[in-house]
Amino acid sequence: MTLIVKNQYVESGLTGDIIGAAMEVHNQLGPGFLESVYDEALAVELSQRKIKFERQKELPVYYKQNCIKKFVCDFLVDCKVIVEIKAIKVLSEIDRVQLTSYLKASGIEIGLLLNFGSGSLEFKRMIFSKNNQCNQRNQRLKKGKTNGKGSCL
Repeated sequence: MTLIVKNQYVESGLTGDIIGAAMEVHNQLGPGFLESVYDEALAVELSQRKIKFERQKELPVYYKQNCIKKFVCDFLVDCKVIVEIKAIKVLSEIDRVQLTSYLKASGIEIGLLLNFGSGSLEFKRMIFSKNNQCNQRNQRLKKGKTNGKGSCL
């Protein structure tokens, strides 16, 4: 397990607070439940800690400046961090790729992958550079490109 020191990385204070909340959930519940149980418990814990979040947040996916679909992330915390919850034995490369794709599609720079399925909380903090992605996303939004069904956000 890696300890995150506040202010060492972009939004490390916020990600540290999220990880702390997840550790409390894991300490209270332990492994063995379905992902949905940890999702509910993490929502309670984040609320009690007064951390702003949205659950099951829809975010757009663009293809050639067209909004083609929306994906749903488990949590979007303070409009800055995508949090994906797993309840599996060990995180895999597929889990990391999923979160990377979410970051890339959304233009959000920071993601946390939280696994409640092992003996202790497993977490991965991921960063996807915003420079190119954010500029591309802003250009699409300014042009108003959608899938023909209205706004994608």
